[in-house]
Amino acid sequence: MRLPHVVDVAGVDAAVVGIPFDTATSFRAGARFGPEGIRSASALLRPYHPVLDVNVVETLSVVDFGDLQVAPGDVEGTYRRIEAGLAPLVDAGVFTLVLGGDPSITLAELRALARRHGQLALVHLDAHTDTWDEYFGQRYFHGTPFKRAVEEGLLEPKASLQAGMRGSLYDKSDLEDARSLGFAVVPSEELRALGPEGYAKAVRERVGDRPVFLSFDIDFLDPAFAPGTGTPEVAGFSTAEAVAFLRALRGLELVGSDVVEVAPPYDGPGQPTALAAANVALDLLALYALSR
Repeated sequence: MRLPHVVDVAGVDAAVVGIPFDTATSFRAGARFGPEGIRSASALLRPYHPVLDVNVVETLSVVDFGDLQVAPGDVEGTYRRIEAGLAPLVDAGVFTLVLGGDPSITLAELRALARRHGQLALVHLDAHTDTWDEYFGQRYFHGTPFKRAVEEGLLEPKASLQAGMRGSLYDKSDLEDARSLGFAVVPSEELRALGPEGYAKAVRERVGDRPVFLSFDIDFLDPAFAPGTGTPEVAGFSTAEAVAFLRALRGLELVGSDVVEVAPPYDGPGQPTALAAANVALDLLALYALSR
């Protein structure tokens, strides 16, 4: 969409923010190039969303805030930089749409947002719950952010729903571990059976009137549609299915969102993963515009 690069938040409703960090990956690195790839693909996008019937740039003052500083190789140092970088946006009440970056960055986003909004409800579309305790002895990793967020009191898991989970696991208990934290977990087979409206109904019943953070991991999509990601899982969703689930979520009180794990080095000809992520980002902005 070629948004203006603006760092003065006065009068801004929504800001796109890049976080080019992928130190906390366990399989494929490369998501540090995600923000650049998504921005490039977004040049195709136009401001009017015909399905949601909203012109994003007429309804919102939306800008590209640029990339935040990160510290490659240092997860906790990067978290401090993310929290500081998001603070002026959050303090000004600006809706943040973050382009990742591996999923570990979401924890720092939640820390920044919870300081203003209190405990958040999580709406999470992903192939994985990201609620493991640690990876390789590390507690801050791409598979751990939502367990840490519950431990830190940033999320209200009983008001949160994770959907799209699939693929092999380390143990039979993995999904139950997420549920034991309080999350509602809807595996991919159940999500297909629910359909967009059934999914949206489940989300609304769960979330209520809480402020919502919506996280979309690009590996929610099948690798046929999004090969450029860090942890691809087969038997995923098409782009048509994904946007249908998103567009059914009208009416949520969105306060922040992200699109994570786009890894352009693994993308295919025509950059379908980056293009899918750019369109997901537009849908998130349109959903926020409808809530204004």
